[in-house]
Amino acid sequence: MKKNFKILFLVVFVSVASCSFTTKEFKDPDKDKLLLDLISYVLQKGHYDPKDIDDAFSADVYENFIKGLDPLKRYFLASDLEEFSKYKTEIDDQIKNKDLSFFDLVYGRFQERMDDVKKIYPEVLSKSFDFNEKEIIDVDYDNLAYAESKKALKERWKQQLKFTTLSGYYDLVEEQKKRESGDTITDTEETIDDENIIDISGKEKKSETKAEEPFEPKSLAELEEKARETTKSSLDEYYDFTKDLERKDYFSIYLNTIVEEYDPHSNYFAPQEKDRFDLQMSGKLEGIGARLQKKNDYITVIEIINGGPAWRSEKIEVGDAILKVKQENEDESVSIVGMRIDDAVKLIKGPKGTKVTLTIKNVDGTISDKTLTRDVVELEETYAKSSFVEKDGRKFGLINLPQFYFDMENYKERNAATDVKKEILRLKEEGMEGLVLDLRGNGGGSLRTAVDIAGLFIKKGPVVQVVSTEKTDVLEDKDSEITWDGPLVILVNELSASASEILAAAMQDYKRAIIIGSKQTYGKGTVQSIVDLNQWVQNSDLGDLGAVKMTIQKFYRVNGGSTQLEGVKSDVVMPDRYSYIDIGERDYPNPLPYDKIVAAKYNVWDGYLDYDETIEKSKARMAQNEQLQLIDDNAKWIKLRRDEKEVNLNYNDYSAEIDKRKEDAKRYKALDTYNNHLDFKSLPYEIALMKQDTTLSEKRKRWHKNLGKDMYIEEAVHVLEDLKLNTIKAKNVADIKN
Repeated sequence: MKKNFKILFLVVFVSVASCSFTTKEFKDPDKDKLLLDLISYVLQKGHYDPKDIDDAFSADVYENFIKGLDPLKRYFLASDLEEFSKYKTEIDDQIKNKDLSFFDLVYGRFQERMDDVKKIYPEVLSKSFDFNEKEIIDVDYDNLAYAESKKALKERWKQQLKFTTLSGYYDLVEEQKKRESGDTITDTEETIDDENIIDISGKEKKSETKAEEPFEPKSLAELEEKARETTKSSLDEYYDFTKDLERKDYFSIYLNTIVEEYDPHSNYFAPQEKDRFDLQMSGKLEGIGARLQKKNDYITVIEIINGGPAWRSEKIEVGDAILKVKQENEDESVSIVGMRIDDAVKLIKGPKGTKVTLTIKNVDGTISDKTLTRDVVELEETYAKSSFVEKDGRKFGLINLPQFYFDMENYKERNAATDVKKEILRLKEEGMEGLVLDLRGNGGGSLRTAVDIAGLFIKKGPVVQVVSTEKTDVLEDKDSEITWDGPLVILVNELSASASEILAAAMQDYKRAIIIGSKQTYGKGTVQSIVDLNQWVQNSDLGDLGAVKMTIQKFYRVNGGSTQLEGVKSDVVMPDRYSYIDIGERDYPNPLPYDKIVAAKYNVWDGYLDYDETIEKSKARMAQNEQLQLIDDNAKWIKLRRDEKEVNLNYNDYSAEIDKRKEDAKRYKALDTYNNHLDFKSLPYEIALMKQDTTLSEKRKRWHKNLGKDMYIEEAVHVLEDLKLNTIKAKNVADIKN
């Protein structure tokens, strides 16, 4: 592989823009005011759907900035909000006049309230908690009123700290019970938590037992005291981090609040954030191999990078929240709840080969510790790979495509489209009768590769329409060659986004493939551009100004419908654990709307005899599938767990809830042992490589083992068996190719 090989791993298709739509000069010596003026102007002139900067815009910025600083209402008082409210409809005017009065007031008050809280928690944690009391904590923060006084705020913190300590106390009690009975302590046991509760204990859950340490049982009072100590230690660490934050860090939050009013994919990158984004674009992905995003006070996993440690471990999934981080040479974990994402990433990342233990709030709401060995992403695992699926003597092909990748310096060097074509040709040589293209979890990437892959399955024609403020471009496959003209199924889920949706939508509109998977895909139908703000200011001593990522175009299907919000609706719907979780574009604030344009001219594929009948047969099978019903029940159970708004602070009640949840979870263990009775085999060229590369052999064994539990692959094969080709059409295609 060439040293300059660079692959773009982005959920969005990004083009770096050079804007030249103004002669306006930006010379304000105050950097904050200049940034406010410059960013507002760039967005108004360059965004696909610029917002009216009016009172409604002002009210949204007002609410979102305050919520961004204090999402769980544990700092500001009701009196603060009353004072802030006079600016609720004035921020639009302040933006136009480069007035920072609202920001200065809220920022200053937040610093005061932070100082107040630093005095509260040591005092509260100096006294023992009574876990025999009947008490419940309400975590419906959206509907929670701000505290009326400092005394009321202290009571709110006392209840929160009691919960955190109870969580640690429960773990210590359970660990002691197991050590007394001689049971082994594992790092994956589950406890209870709630989606909205901040677990700030910082304790090490299920700490590894050192054989040389003599076991001395502690009293319940001693365990309670230890739980309080670790809670305090974690908060001390947290506020050590926050004291290093500067005014410019909070001003970046304010600027982003304004920018994100346009749409959820438009962001301001402060200089440090821009550097990190550039590093991501270079493909140099190190650490645990996961993309993280801060939502409220939680650091949440939004993408697992194929080939990375998190992917290889199979312990972490999209939707998990990372609560704490522990280095291998440390005794206690550090809470990252509420921490800046930059600081959290510093703790999570580390040298290759070192271990890090993450305390994870899993998608289903349970808590567990996961230990990962840091490493670089194995690039080969981010590329297309294929396997044979054998059933009753028939051979079907499976191609897994994790990303729509390409070489940023030379598109022809290597890209997803050329790799997929190679795999198809290899599968055809071995007698493939039908093809499954797996786009589940594929967050997108290069638009061009999506168009080129579509061209492998159709003779020629439009694939996607791209609309900007100035024009509509129809991107077409102009090559009449068809690489695969046989039965085709595409697998998708809620995490299939952007370029994945373009490809799936085109194949659905042409009736070229049957789409199997989630009710709908992610629903991201927009294109973003990066604008370097420094190009506007010449000979400035203000330093690096950063950059803005903004939406400049929208995608539309060849039938005229947008993939925005609606995504691609599967022909055959199969539920999964994300079915009822808010995880798509529609669940973010300020998404651009769904709409339609005029359809492009295209000819529906006429290579099947029974396209619609095959879909109906598959739906009938799904309706009778008991395993699928169990998956749906599990998804509903996860949703129910995440929607709970009250948690017991009585130890016995808390413990009983955990026991019940563990018992409920046993019902779904059967999902991990499912066997689809399909045979998966590597292609001859890979088998030859495995003789020299035992690591590759182990990777493929693991992949095939997981495929053997995959019900979605099983149904895809059933659909391929049902699809009947129009033999007349097939002959014509063969004649054309000859």
